[in-house]
Amino acid sequence: MNILISLALTTGILSGLWGWVAVSLGLLSWAGFLGCTAYFACPQGGLKGLFISACTLCSGVLWAQVIIHGSALAPHLEILGYMVTGVVAFLMCVQAKHMLLSFVPGTFIGACATFANQGEWRIVVPSLLLGLVFGFAMKNSGLWLAARKAKPESQVIAE
Repeated sequence: MNILISLALTTGILSGLWGWVAVSLGLLSWAGFLGCTAYFACPQGGLKGLFISACTLCSGVLWAQVIIHGSALAPHLEILGYMVTGVVAFLMCVQAKHMLLSFVPGTFIGACATFANQGEWRIVVPSLLLGLVFGFAMKNSGLWLAARKAKPESQVIAE
């Protein structure tokens, strides 16, 4: 079985499971898929990629809160909201000089999920993070399956 089919198979199975888990726990299934996407998109793999993705997703949630609350300081001055957004977007990129915050798209994914749920971070964070774990499981189980199927049959039987 090639790697694409292996990843598709494990992703399909675990995506269905994620949908059920999200509904069962009252989480946002769409935000979980954003967390999953963050892991797949992160240039780092394994546990390091999982940790970097978690840090950047959470920083994005925090930055979104800064924008939301900073803009609300003077609601009658629309320009303030635009200025806060610009400064924060700059900082979201600059923070990437730190290894744990180096995955800029993860930061923007976390912020966008927070905006999409009107700043309700208490439900966004667990949805993103559990979805991230599912993304880790999808990718790594798919890679494991592909590697297992690539071994000669005599090795697979011996294990």
